[in-house]
Amino acid sequence: MHTDPDFEKLIAEGAAAPVEGWAFDWLAGRATEERPTWGYARMVAARMADAEAALDVDTGGGEVLAEVPRAPRLLVATEGWPPNVLVARQTLRPLGATVVAVAPDAELPFRDASFDLVVSRHPVRTDWPQTARVLRPGGTFLSQQIGAGTVRELSEAILGPLPPPTSRHTAQAVAAARAAGLSVVDVREATLRTVFHDVAAVVWFLRKVIWTVPGFTVDRYRPQLLALHRRIRSEGPFVAHARRFLIEARRP
Repeated sequence: MHTDPDFEKLIAEGAAAPVEGWAFDWLAGRATEERPTWGYARMVAARMADAEAALDVDTGGGEVLAEVPRAPRLLVATEGWPPNVLVARQTLRPLGATVVAVAPDAELPFRDASFDLVVSRHPVRTDWPQTARVLRPGGTFLSQQIGAGTVRELSEAILGPLPPPTSRHTAQAVAAARAAGLSVVDVREATLRTVFHDVAAVVWFLRKVIWTVPGFTVDRYRPQLLALHRRIRSEGPFVAHARRFLIEARRP
């Protein structure tokens, strides 16, 4: 089989670059994604300034929390992926935040009514009853979440046609929040143009955002990656659409 040296070089680059943390700086010049108009990091910073005790669930490498100019008296973050725990502890040390390692799907290891603010950016899964439990009466949960069918075009370029998504719908989150006894006060949705300029960006993204193509490895999907590489070379950048929604809920 004829090999393309440029293709081999690009997939090697995408496969070798580190994916710890939840920053996407490595994609600079290789891929772009529009940002939602609501400015989640700014919203979190404003809420943190007024909070006494706050929790960031699924903090990643602590990137969003690190932007907070004024931290609450008590600031805690949880993270379930071990490499990220170490990154987050280093990133959030200047803020005086405590980073707690948690097992995926474990209950939040905090007492009832511990926090007046809980935030979460792109959580793996929101445990609504647990979120409601750790919120103080009058407390707020603010979260930017991955929407249903996000970057579906990229998933289908690798996996072929997929059935309609059954999870991560905004309406499901609203219903689950209400079922947990929370009052939903704000919901917003966005569809965001996501552009990949080379196959190295695709490889790196699929290694990092693991739910896009579950079980992804370069070797397993080499033919599909080569087809995508040739498509980008002949037609220009590959365009997909990320889906996001913002949800804010309060404990009465």
